[in-house]
Amino acid sequence: MSATPHSSDTRTAGTLGPEPLPLSLLVNGEVRTALADPATTLVEFLRDSLGLTGTKIGCDRGACSACTVWIDGEVAASCMTLAFDVRDQSITTIEGLSHEGKLHPVQRAFIEHDALQCGFCTPGMVMSCAHLVDKNPRCTLEDVKAAISGHLCRCGAYPNIFKATLAAAAAVDQDRSA
Repeated sequence: MSATPHSSDTRTAGTLGPEPLPLSLLVNGEVRTALADPATTLVEFLRDSLGLTGTKIGCDRGACSACTVWIDGEVAASCMTLAFDVRDQSITTIEGLSHEGKLHPVQRAFIEHDALQCGFCTPGMVMSCAHLVDKNPRCTLEDVKAAISGHLCRCGAYPNIFKATLAAAAAVDQDRSA
């Protein structure tokens, strides 16, 4: 009769934890390292371990999109992503959207078109709208609505968000055409 492991002994060679471990992620173009529990979500790691508090925790269940970041250039809910699951990917947060002190066109347009009120949903909205504008600077109002369809703005700033995103898209399109 062979020995069988106890039901409580579920550790295998690839299992992490339960103790915190060093975690290195490429965030906003820079490798950042901190200790993290294996169950830490990406938004928790960004905010609590790295001090990048621009990404917000809203519902903490993927329903409001306040925590939107880019993972390898694609929009993602960081509250639904385990930090250890993105070790080999590039993360962009709202703090990394500007370059060399220059705001992204969507960030500028949000300011110019008063596309924020309380500001809680703004980082996630900006990340989704910037993704759309970068991929499709000739986007339509329907494209903008689709891009932010999972976002919840309790203040109702949607009309100005639409205007800002379309203005940013026009500016990006003009720059690309020049």
